[in-house]
Amino acid sequence: MSAAATTATTPYSAPNANYTATATSSSTTGIADNFQTFLTLLTTQLQNQNPLEPLDTNQFTQQLVQFAGVEQQLKTNETLSSLLKMQSTAQTTQAMNFIGATAVVDGSKSHYDGKTAGWTLSTDKPVTAQVSVQSSTGQTVYSGKFTLNAGANQGFTWDGRGNDGTQWPEGDYTLSVVATDAAGQPAAVSTQIQGTIDSVDLTQSPPMLTIGLQTFTLDQIKRVVKPSTGTTT
Repeated sequence: MSAAATTATTPYSAPNANYTATATSSSTTGIADNFQTFLTLLTTQLQNQNPLEPLDTNQFTQQLVQFAGVEQQLKTNETLSSLLKMQSTAQTTQAMNFIGATAVVDGSKSHYDGKTAGWTLSTDKPVTAQVSVQSSTGQTVYSGKFTLNAGANQGFTWDGRGNDGTQWPEGDYTLSVVATDAAGQPAAVSTQIQGTIDSVDLTQSPPMLTIGLQTFTLDQIKRVVKPSTGTTT
């Protein structure tokens, strides 16, 4: 009891002028960077505590550890924020470099621009494929049967004409494929679309690339290729 009272009545000396000048001249100095700050906080709390109910020294230690932990978390958040800004800048620069390039992305919907609409087909074994092209309303405008070899990058280009010779208008068309292997068993065929990247929307995060009237993110691009004619119906 007497020891606590003595501690409470001990005169408190403020930090010297040199320390004050150092602390105020640097905005980066924090709790975890200056041991004198710990001592100042500890002395102030000792001076203002209730002498009849002194705090346990373990509580002081826990508080100081918490102060340091909070400061470190704030610095971590600042670092992460800087990294995110750098990543966003890198994505923007990368996206702008794709303008004018011909890219391949996963998808079954392609835009018919009045000339052609193209897809890329991939399969892991030779198959016989029934290919159908549907309009945006779900109407089948073209269908045909083709043999696909094993592998990727097998182009399929539609010229906008139906089986009856009807010329269909510009718009989005979807390709569907039903395939069977040599044993007559169902086989998987993946579809991708190929087109020129016309523009980049930098207001979106991540930036959106436009192919025809469709938009895609950078991670959806599978390949950047040279334009090719593919297989025309």
